[in-house]
Amino acid sequence: MRKIEVVITTPAQAIDDFKKTWRKAESGKAVTPTLGFGSPAELYSAITDKRLELLRYVAQHEDESLNIHQLAKALGRNYKNVHGDVKALEELGLIERSGGKLVAPFDEIEIHLGLRKAA
Repeated sequence: MRKIEVVITTPAQAIDDFKKTWRKAESGKAVTPTLGFGSPAELYSAITDKRLELLRYVAQHEDESLNIHQLAKALGRNYKNVHGDVKALEELGLIERSGGKLVAPFDEIEIHLGLRKAA
């Protein structure tokens, strides 16, 4: 199962996490992709309910060779809005195009929101 971790972090913590991940990758250990946001509001703005619905649909119907027009029709949404959502999700790395179809490269999104500073 491929997963991506979504974290809410500070710029300083993001740099520290990047260094740790870099060292881990250099040593040949598996690294879980991470997507960072500066605040919950930033996360909710980037991954809206509609985008999450779209992402789930793509993940569950990858074998159907979906394009944006088919996706908009299946979800009962406006083509232009779906196009914008697909583009935003592509920029985040949560949707990809493969062989002319839309695919979700991850099976799971794990969201972390720490309440205390890491030790």
